[in-house]
Amino acid sequence: MRNFWQPIKTKILVVICLFILSACSAPDVSLYASNEPKFELEEFFSGSLTAHGILKNRSGEVIRYFNAILEGRWENGVGTLTEEFLFDDGEIQNRTWTMTPDEKGQYIATANDVTGFGEVKIAGNALFMDYILQVSYKGDTLEVKVDDRMYMVKDGVVMNESVMTKFGFEVGYLSIMIKKVKN
Repeated sequence: MRNFWQPIKTKILVVICLFILSACSAPDVSLYASNEPKFELEEFFSGSLTAHGILKNRSGEVIRYFNAILEGRWENGVGTLTEEFLFDDGEIQNRTWTMTPDEKGQYIATANDVTGFGEVKIAGNALFMDYILQVSYKGDTLEVKVDDRMYMVKDGVVMNESVMTKFGFEVGYLSIMIKKVKN
């Protein structure tokens, strides 16, 4: 009897695993292809912007607040976005992104505190990007995977939600509103 049930148990286990994996899969940026207003990377991240956000720990508790000044410029199709973050505890962080077009019509993004690069995917009003961020933690530097999801909610305003993971476990969440400064 034991040999009879083994293949059935294996098939049931495979089906359960596939069900769990499919339930955990994230939506693809292409779902937002028809949404308006269109997220035009070069247009939005050009000029002066402000950002305001919160950082939550893995329990969902807000542990930090921040405001940021961003400045974007484009030259020959390559963008540079400088960011200066001021946290509620007085810490200042600076990041400079470089966005380079790729052969697929999307962008590759690099930054001073990012390991490797992020592949930017844009469709409709959405921009998704995954990357590895170097984070200072208790005197050490940790690398966390960041899943950025930006949505243009109206012209000049983007909402950004980020999930940070380490070893596949969620360790933090960012919520940010980014707004173009009218000149």
